[in-house]
Amino acid sequence: AITSVLAIRDTVPTLIFDEIDSGIGGEVGEVLGDLLRGIGRSRQVVSITHLHQVARKGDHHVIVEKVTEKGETTSRAFPIAGEDRVREIARMLGGEGISPSALSIARDLLAHS
Repeated sequence: AITSVLAIRDTVPTLIFDEIDSGIGGEVGEVLGDLLRGIGRSRQVVSITHLHQVARKGDHHVIVEKVTEKGETTSRAFPIAGEDRVREIARMLGGEGISPSALSIARDLLAHS
């Protein structure tokens, strides 16, 4: 809520939130996703999250991965949409093994976000 109030009063065109979902989940994540969506109506919001409740509320979804090769760590980012986004939300729901029911739930959640 404090971030929401500050964002309304601030004129910064882009807000970046790293690990904004730390220590929260469930219903609070849903509220946070709605708050970020509201802020996003008047400015760009970049949020690093591990919660499907937050991720599914965004207009765009980008996966960021750390890759370590030969002792060197780099990051790569790539946008996802459509079925790739459905699979990512399903993964966020239930871990690495993506079940048909998780895919169905992910489709429903995205359709109603």
